[in-house]
Amino acid sequence: MKQLVAAFPNQLREALSIGQSYTFTTAKRSFSQVMLTGLGGSGIGGSIIQNFVFDKLSIPFSVNKDYHLPASVGKDTLLIVSSYSGNTEETLMAMQQALKAQATVVCVTSGGKVAEIAKKKGLDCIIVPGGMPPRSCLGYSLVQSLFVLNHFGLIKNDFIKDIQAAIQLLETQNKDLHKKAKALTKKLIGKTPIIYSAPSFEGVAIRFRQQINENSKMLCWHHVVPEMNHNELVGWKEKDATRAVVIIRNKEDYARTQARIELNKTIIKKYTSNINELWSEGKSYWERAFYIIHLTDWVSVYLAAARGVDDMEVKVIDFLKGELGKV
Repeated sequence: MKQLVAAFPNQLREALSIGQSYTFTTAKRSFSQVMLTGLGGSGIGGSIIQNFVFDKLSIPFSVNKDYHLPASVGKDTLLIVSSYSGNTEETLMAMQQALKAQATVVCVTSGGKVAEIAKKKGLDCIIVPGGMPPRSCLGYSLVQSLFVLNHFGLIKNDFIKDIQAAIQLLETQNKDLHKKAKALTKKLIGKTPIIYSAPSFEGVAIRFRQQINENSKMLCWHHVVPEMNHNELVGWKEKDATRAVVIIRNKEDYARTQARIELNKTIIKKYTSNINELWSEGKSYWERAFYIIHLTDWVSVYLAAARGVDDMEVKVIDFLKGELGKV
């Protein structure tokens, strides 16, 4: 996993090349909604994109992480099918429902049944390199989904230069990223991480949580400000040295949200002194997002090493899939 995390900047570079080289066959048209269906490492890119397009799209963009699609999916829906393996059973079922509903379906995968169905149905299908854990291939799937949105005129192509700048940022800040990741890792060893962010970075926060789950083999949770001020904040009532708070921050976050975060810190430090802040770097959304993603990916790997666990192993997921295959 260390090699895969280290290769992330190059993966982004390759992902841009794949997207720029792909020729779409589906004609451009307008839609009433856009949905990305995918789970785990294949679906998290959709959650991050959902945050990115929040103030850019005039139509709804949603992420589906289930077997079933909502009743609103129909002829005027663009559905992006994101399955790294191409064999995710929930995604395959959702894909079949979308085809039945006559939605416009575009696929992002490394192969499998998704690619087979796409070929049979004549669907646009962007193929990315296979053979790696889906969670280590976020760059491939996320970037291709951006190219899909751009093809249909839903977003501009300025994300390309922003991602190129992000690659340069990650490479020039490599030593500092490792330094920050190692420092945070020391604060999280033997603790339960609690991740907070502004709503615009919830996808990034979820990514961090999922990486801790899969790579570090730890439980943790996340929430967003201001929503947590209306519920979870009340739950901070007992001192607990096993809790470690990580707040993902951006200088661009809304001023009232930042004020809330500062007040949260004052309240929470009564119950744990282990409060950490990760400030993003970069001028664009994608520079800031990928900076935090790369930093927290390293944290998850360093945590795995500190805990003496295999960051690649996902035997319980393999067991679950095997047992489901018997049903």
